[in-house]
Amino acid sequence: MATQPLTVLVVGATGSIGRLVVAEAIARGHTVRALVRDHAKGTQVLPADAELVVGDVTRPETLPEAVAGADAIVLALGSFGTGDSAPETVDYAGVRNVLTALDGQRPRVALMTSIGVTGRGSAYGHLLEWKRRSERLVRAGGLTYTIVRPGWFDMNGPDEQRLVFLQGDRRRSGGPADGVVARAQIARVLVAALTAPEAAGRTFELVAQQGGAPGDLAPLFAALAPDIPGHLDAVRDEANMPFDAEPQRVRDDLDARTRTAS
Repeated sequence: MATQPLTVLVVGATGSIGRLVVAEAIARGHTVRALVRDHAKGTQVLPADAELVVGDVTRPETLPEAVAGADAIVLALGSFGTGDSAPETVDYAGVRNVLTALDGQRPRVALMTSIGVTGRGSAYGHLLEWKRRSERLVRAGGLTYTIVRPGWFDMNGPDEQRLVFLQGDRRRSGGPADGVVARAQIARVLVAALTAPEAAGRTFELVAQQGGAPGDLAPLFAALAPDIPGHLDAVRDEANMPFDAEPQRVRDDLDARTRTAS
């Protein structure tokens, strides 16, 4: 059970990671609020203990009710197409819209992106660039945060349960060789980060290797280097996405987030 029960908003709650985050947070004793676009679908796939709130990250007017009073937010968004489901619309603007809806509230945030997110020109470059921009929005706003970049989902074997936290994002093959990790392990780390002091201000890649699952994640969080306050990227990231070369709309969003932190 959680030692610090929180009211946790899960964004992306009906996704393959979000569902597990909801269940993990409930198991740890938190009060869980799940953002869903479709209430009926939410009742089918989420535990009865979760409070469902109807909203859509692409419709900012639906978000203030969802974020009101939340102590912590897990952002487990994932795009899967074009238009309303495009990477810019969901992975980036969805995060921006949730953060904007806070309107002065300061919950703790755990954001899930992806291993290889700093790679440029890869087959997944367009998607990864928008995820990286969402990371920058979180860092710029002055909130207490943890950013988790998981490897490839559910491709680890039954004997590969030992969690490894990496920094620098140098694994960029665009395939499982970069690292693998189970969805349930990702959910565990995202929820644990909400109450672990050692996780604050950290960004890391998450993979699983041969060995047993750790009982305590605090030493893994504690071994990480913190991000540098005021920097857009994580502490050991390659500086290969210059702010001045970013689209004007992205620079405007970052400027707005920076003003909220001051």
